[in-house]
Amino acid sequence: MSRPSRSFDELVAEAAAVDVSGWDFSWLDGRATEQRPSWGYARLLADRLRGARAALDVQTGGGEVLASAAPFPPVMVATESWAPNVAVATRLLHPLGAVVVADPDEPPLPFADAAFDLVTSRHPATIWWEELARVLQPGGTYFAQHVGPESAFELIEFFTGPLPEANHRGRHPDDETRDARAAGLDIVDVRTERLRMEFFDIGAVVYILRKVIWWVPDFTVDRYRDRLLALHELIEREGAFVACSSRTLIEARKSVA
Repeated sequence: MSRPSRSFDELVAEAAAVDVSGWDFSWLDGRATEQRPSWGYARLLADRLRGARAALDVQTGGGEVLASAAPFPPVMVATESWAPNVAVATRLLHPLGAVVVADPDEPPLPFADAAFDLVTSRHPATIWWEELARVLQPGGTYFAQHVGPESAFELIEFFTGPLPEANHRGRHPDDETRDARAAGLDIVDVRTERLRMEFFDIGAVVYILRKVIWWVPDFTVDRYRDRLLALHELIEREGAFVACSSRTLIEARKSVA
């Protein structure tokens, strides 16, 4: 049985009021979908953690992905910059044996040289290769799933208009592997996939733009009300708004010599 149709104002008001702290997207169940990469990052992360002695998860968000990969090695640390996420991650990860450190996501990382044999991250907003290499032990591994180039640009540019060419090039795996090598890391594996996203109501769009704040940095409902209404009408007419996310799996190892 289909859900009764809800008005633009009802959908927007609901999504504008919901809590967006943490990195749990279950509020979108039935309202939006995103295809998952074929490699299964959480499963691979769990494999890497089982072989580690001291691990660091950078920009952990609310800790949900890291928690799904437990059990942890004897030393497990996670960093996060956004205060609401720090609180969520602390509640989730402390009982599992991980320490959560509030960190501004800018160099330097608050750890000694060669402190970890494994550094991980899922969807880091910023990547400081020199710092990642510095805190890794020689022979240690960086294992991560990054957001790739032009991720969700169909949705982003619906609100911002066409972005400069440099934005389209951002987070390209060729550039990231070049920078990783320059920092003293050897590339073990790199893969990129483009994945289908669908938004079935305008509330899902408002929610995601409030949560993933770097997509449309100046987003507010009032500022973009006209574009939201236009997108609402498109979704009502076509059944969904389709975009593509982009994901890169990267594994790199710090040179021993």
